[in-house]
Amino acid sequence: QVQLVESGGGLVQAGDSLRLSCAASGSIFSINYMGWYRQAPGKQRDLVARIGSGGSTNYSDSAKGRFTISRDNAKNTVYLQMIGLRPEDTAVYFCNAAVGVKEFWGQGTQVTVSS
Repeated sequence: QVQLVESGGGLVQAGDSLRLSCAASGSIFSINYMGWYRQAPGKQRDLVARIGSGGSTNYSDSAKGRFTISRDNAKNTVYLQMIGLRPEDTAVYFCNAAVGVKEFWGQGTQVTVSS
């Protein structure tokens, strides 16, 4: 089992920056990937970025160039640094951990970007 706790969401203005954090606990050594997904009202949950245990990263097209995912292994924490936020980035952001075929989710943190 893996437990994930997100933090760092909030209300910001367009163009602002925000950093989300996801602290992992439990069977963290078995995690293959950790990532961030987001879900806007009435829409499906989509991948924003993910990072592998070896440090490889993947980003959605909308995140490329604006968002950066990183991990601090000593703190068992993954971060999502977001710059140049846009109103369309408004969503609940969920932390995800993949362990083999199993996936674990955090409770989500709201990011709201006003125009």
